[in-house]
Amino acid sequence: MIELLEQMNLWHWFALGLLLLAVELLGTAGYFLWLGISAILVGVLVSTLPIGWQVQWVSFGSFSLITTWLWWRKQLSSDKQSDDSRELNQREKQLIGQTVFLTEDFSRSGGRIKLGDTTWSARCSEDLSAGTEVKIVKVEGIILYIKSNDQKTG
Repeated sequence: MIELLEQMNLWHWFALGLLLLAVELLGTAGYFLWLGISAILVGVLVSTLPIGWQVQWVSFGSFSLITTWLWWRKQLSSDKQSDDSRELNQREKQLIGQTVFLTEDFSRSGGRIKLGDTTWSARCSEDLSAGTEVKIVKVEGIILYIKSNDQKTG
């Protein structure tokens, strides 16, 4: 086995890199992409420096960890930004801007409103009577903040 590892040259690394990139084309969601690129980087390194097989494999492992970690950091920040603007499957964000008529009197200290087939805890800055049309302006956890549609926004 050691003899096989000692015979690794730049063409073996390029072939391994291309093989890993081909496997990535099968739909592995990026898992083999960075390994393939790392193998190609080791091939480039071997073509410029005469290094032993141990350093080649350590370089492959290091490049794999570094490229994967860099991609993970980039993807994590991208996911956080897109999560903030996403409304799909986030019902509370979809509620903002909806209007509903109150079915009962609503006090300043809070109450419940019916929205669809669910009742929600709600808060408002003023007392409202039943039948008033209100708009949902903010959601914090399970509490909706509403205001009368008669109020001016400012």
